[in-house]
Amino acid sequence: MTGWTADRIPDQHGRVAVVTGANSGLGLVTATELARHGAHVVLAVRNTAAGQDAARRIGGDVEVRELDLASLASVRAFAATLAADHPAIDLLVNNAGLVLLGPRRVTADGFELHLGTNMLGHFALTGLLLDALAAAPKPRVVSLSSITHKSAHLDFGDLMMERNYKPSPAYGRSKLATTLFGLELDRRLRATGSPIVSTLAHPGLTRTNLTPRAWEHKGRLGRAIATVGLLATQSVEQGTLPQLRAATDPAVVGGQFFGPAGLGETRGRVTEAKLSREAADPAVATRLWAAAQELTGVRYL
Repeated sequence: MTGWTADRIPDQHGRVAVVTGANSGLGLVTATELARHGAHVVLAVRNTAAGQDAARRIGGDVEVRELDLASLASVRAFAATLAADHPAIDLLVNNAGLVLLGPRRVTADGFELHLGTNMLGHFALTGLLLDALAAAPKPRVVSLSSITHKSAHLDFGDLMMERNYKPSPAYGRSKLATTLFGLELDRRLRATGSPIVSTLAHPGLTRTNLTPRAWEHKGRLGRAIATVGLLATQSVEQGTLPQLRAATDPAVVGGQFFGPAGLGETRGRVTEAKLSREAADPAVATRLWAAAQELTGVRYL
């Protein structure tokens, strides 16, 4: 397999990079590569014990900070202390995410858990760190999407899926919302002349711990389904390359979206990914942005 690899990441010395969900999977590999190339990496994790274990594995210049994206209070506290300690942040990788196939659950603020964690938490975090990002010389924000966004649809009459909850569509909606957010962030940054670049990526089908966890509620059968499903996936190292390129390639411009090139964007070398029609609709993005501001209380751009 040829194409863009992590060896093409430029020198990151002197740069501060924040990676959410950095203790495992895509986030761990992203943090590892950024640290390997010299960045000071902030591991933003819900479980600090797991974060400390990841820090020992990564080595390099890393620190661990607690962040629960399912709690706006946690997001605000994290952003306030981080910006105080790091007035200029060069890179924010909105990587953390969850997928659950059990009953409907909500965040500490009453949001449907997928949307609240995967999109709204990152929306609030990005807004609260915007000044620190703008203070860096070449700042960048990366939002992690999924190929599931292509089959998803946002119902603004029931954003929290209170009437007709189904877990798989809930996850897809959260990733459609994340994609819309990343693109709308790019449009708004451009309109204001901000130096911040907003990019997006998705990992295709990658072997992470999300799939086994999603099926845990089904017991032995669920674990068997997850094991069979993992056979069709690519390695986490390969799956991380789209977001690493979105985060570090000097040639990348705002609004670019990277994913795997092969088998319906499920695996393979890094290329520019395709958007669903709804994800590419600025009117939908504008409406979602307004809803996110109202729900989180974080208003920016």
